[in-house]
Amino acid sequence: MPGTTRMASAEETSYLNEKESSSEGLGSESESPRRGKKHQYFGLESTLVEKLEYHVQKYIHNFLIQLTRREIRGAYDVAVATTNMFLVVVKAWRWTTARELMQLVHELGHITSAAQPLELTIGNTTRRVLFIVREAYVEKDQWLKMKQEKSEGRAPSLSASVGEESFARRLYKLFEESDEQDDYSKPYNVKDVVVTEITDLVTELAELYKSVADQAQEHIHANEVIMTFGKSRTVEEFLKAAASFRSFEVFVAESAPSCWGREQAVRLAQAGINTTLIPDSAIFAMMSRVNKVIIPTHSVMANGGLVALTGTHMLALAAKHHSVPVIVCAGLYKLCPLYPFDQDSFNELNTPNAILPFDEVESNVEVFNPSYDYVPPELVELFVTNTGGHAPSYIYRLLSHYYHLEDYHW
Repeated sequence: MPGTTRMASAEETSYLNEKESSSEGLGSESESPRRGKKHQYFGLESTLVEKLEYHVQKYIHNFLIQLTRREIRGAYDVAVATTNMFLVVVKAWRWTTARELMQLVHELGHITSAAQPLELTIGNTTRRVLFIVREAYVEKDQWLKMKQEKSEGRAPSLSASVGEESFARRLYKLFEESDEQDDYSKPYNVKDVVVTEITDLVTELAELYKSVADQAQEHIHANEVIMTFGKSRTVEEFLKAAASFRSFEVFVAESAPSCWGREQAVRLAQAGINTTLIPDSAIFAMMSRVNKVIIPTHSVMANGGLVALTGTHMLALAAKHHSVPVIVCAGLYKLCPLYPFDQDSFNELNTPNAILPFDEVESNVEVFNPSYDYVPPELVELFVTNTGGHAPSYIYRLLSHYYHLEDYHW
């Protein structure tokens, strides 16, 4: 039953104590995890995690350790791992109301985001799961109301079918004068629906690369010259799919100091694509020969801008100067409802040793090695996502389709 507690076995207590001592930063627990005391992860209190079964707690704990140690890194891998974590939790926890589940999802989202604050896909996945729970509850609530109205001989108030309910309800609320809000506290059994929707989300992520690559033929034409930047499996699969239909040339900027472009160039060349690796300093000079710029991104922000690999802003400015369209290949799991204000809003500094080795420094020198660039939306022509192509000005509509407004700043 929800909220039931038991004493931890000696094996469980020993395991958790061992994990606590081997994972700095995860926080400490003064008591056994099953004694009703509040847990702390990264300074955040956990009041619901201890209600989960021991094997689920163990799963979450291991996931947090992997995030902290960066054993799981990259937007896609983090999104997949986070979605799987929520699926395990929703299946295992015996929750009675949607509000209880939403509170747990909120709590887990905050804890997981604290492990890697700049992995914005953690927050995006959390918002998507919250949206799924909200929609399942609302559809069940409206279905029961329609059933009651029909039994009383009244016409349904909002829609004729449950399938139309989600859209009709949103449209109705635009003009609704009442301030009444759902509190999600009714004990509706929507667990099967939520589990199915999260499973569909896992499937969506698994098929993401193919969904984006299937659109390549629409955007790349014969004998074009394409420029790309850094390393990305999404862009790689996109270009490989286009190469199966047409012949074209690709310039790959090496994207120093990480130089991930070198690995990307090798992979494209092995796929039979005519590929040229160029230094970052040659981007502006070569841009006059380029027909399109196709790049990946770390995150798509609410205003249609990008948080992308450092150096991408320079590339986009060069493309703008030469009137070359910039196309961004990204899955919708990277869609973030937050607004960046400058280059430092969602950024971190890496070790300067990658730019200037410590043993070569003879005097006090400041070396900055940022991880990301912010690229404003006016430098982007089109987003190619797993649901089709979208202009930067359409991002606000996608946000309302996949996230609830109340979860934007959870």
